[in-house]
Amino acid sequence: MTQTQNISFLVSDKRKFEEIFKLHYSELCSFAYNFTNDLEDAEETVQDVFYKLWSNKENLEIKTSIRAYLFSSVKNSCLNKKKHIEIREQYKEHNEKELQNNNTNVEDFFEASELEEKIRTAIDKLPLQRKKVFILSRYEGLKYKEIAEKLDISVKTVENQISSALKFLKSELAEYLTVLLLIFLKL
Repeated sequence: MTQTQNISFLVSDKRKFEEIFKLHYSELCSFAYNFTNDLEDAEETVQDVFYKLWSNKENLEIKTSIRAYLFSSVKNSCLNKKKHIEIREQYKEHNEKELQNNNTNVEDFFEASELEEKIRTAIDKLPLQRKKVFILSRYEGLKYKEIAEKLDISVKTVENQISSALKFLKSELAEYLTVLLLIFLKL
């Protein structure tokens, strides 16, 4: 293997990709489990890494072995998920403290986890491309230009997809927006 190699050479056809998958899947799941302490999360993380590998095979270049690349990708994915969970928990704790400080009975209207589930469900209803663009923007924090390059689409398409996603989510979550407005207007 050369110093820098296009990954598509290694996973150019389905059979070669399946060989790589079968060869590394179990050990990657075990490795991911060390970070997640949850077998289902570990397997999902490894599957996501393989999905991204297949989806981006034409654009990826590796400077190490495929094994090293996969382990690094799984580690980074696990750490990113862990960081996302920590941030979400901090945000949840912050909101709970704010609600307690304001002496409001928001719990009577809805639980924070219920709203989070409604948001997740609404995002899942988005068309696949729009969902990808939205997640890359809002959850992974990529800029529109980065998303456009990653998905090989124009920046204008990214803008349109985000705008459409936000309109859809606003309509899907309208009942919760009204409740939140009523609560904040009383404060």
